[in-house]
Amino acid sequence: MTGSYQRAFPRFGHVRPVPQQFFYGRCGDVGYAATRFEATPGATQEELVGMQDEGSATKYFRFTSAGGWTYLTSDAFPRGAHGCRDVPQIPEALAAVWGDCPLAR
Repeated sequence: MTGSYQRAFPRFGHVRPVPQQFFYGRCGDVGYAATRFEATPGATQEELVGMQDEGSATKYFRFTSAGGWTYLTSDAFPRGAHGCRDVPQIPEALAAVWGDCPLAR
């Protein structure tokens, strides 16, 4: 999943999912995940500045056996009132199980 995000945003080579901000589930044969990213040691100044905004948005991914992980989208700015339930690419039933992807405090 991190590799999928880095392919979509190659300027972020030093990132990892934020601990306790990872959601995963399956609907049929398709896996879905949601997370926010943070900079890792070795991040450049450009990456650190870029992650100030980009890191605050939850990213959404889809997994299929044929295609692996694919980056779908990020939260809107500002984030929707219903969290991941406002993201049309995420099945509504899965967003409900995820509790609408609350942000950690």
